[in-house]
Amino acid sequence: MLFPGRQSGTGNGLLLTVTQQAIIERAELIGAGAAEGVHAASASLEPQLQTFDLPRRLAAEAIGTALLLAIVIGSGIMGERLAGGNTAIALLGNTLSTGAGLVVLITMLGPVSGAHFNPAVTVVFALRREIDRRTATAYVVVQLVSAIVGVWVAHLMFGEAVLQVSTKLRDGPAQAFSEGVATFGLIAAILGSLRFRPEATPFIVGLYITSAYWFTASTSFANPAVTVARSLSDTFAGIAPTSVPGFIFAQLAGACIAMALGGWLFREARSA
Repeated sequence: MLFPGRQSGTGNGLLLTVTQQAIIERAELIGAGAAEGVHAASASLEPQLQTFDLPRRLAAEAIGTALLLAIVIGSGIMGERLAGGNTAIALLGNTLSTGAGLVVLITMLGPVSGAHFNPAVTVVFALRREIDRRTATAYVVVQLVSAIVGVWVAHLMFGEAVLQVSTKLRDGPAQAFSEGVATFGLIAAILGSLRFRPEATPFIVGLYITSAYWFTASTSFANPAVTVARSLSDTFAGIAPTSVPGFIFAQLAGACIAMALGGWLFREARSA
């Protein structure tokens, strides 16, 4: 195919490659989508190219959340088994697997459900009125149930007892404060990327969680559904049930603070 009206220095028409043409078509599609439905796509970690009905959106949330927990718990078990007692190596394996998995899951399922996989994210979008209460409630229920299923899937894969309760205490104000910081950073990263670089959101979220595993004392759960589910795994990534309430309170507090700050910081400037 020839690009009309443009010629090289030799006078020959410029032949577009398939890749170049695909880039142009993608840019046109994004431009058209920006003109129609920007608000509808804002409650997504990945720009939505079409609208899906609620059952399929819930299915996407279920699949994504279950796989996320299978990744977190499974990579923790594998890392601990292979690390020979070196906790740093085990945590590194857990970190890289989780960050990479998030990028894939958000990219794959974001256009369907918004790829929340996290009640804190859903609550923020509900408070911003970018998702209705009925849908938000359904999302949270599905996330909680699917997270537990994902833990059981990981146990089955590694020959562990399916039903477990964690004995790993993660108590104390420093741990809870770390969860507040971790969730604040996650929500801020999401809101900022949706405002300025929505196409990069899967990578921003994956990279942020990869980083937060190591700069927070709690290893950055940053997700109430993940926290509840991990209390049902007495493995490397587990958390004792008694530590769960403090984590969840801090996560929701951090999310709300990030939502309030992000609403001011990322708001479009009013034209004079």
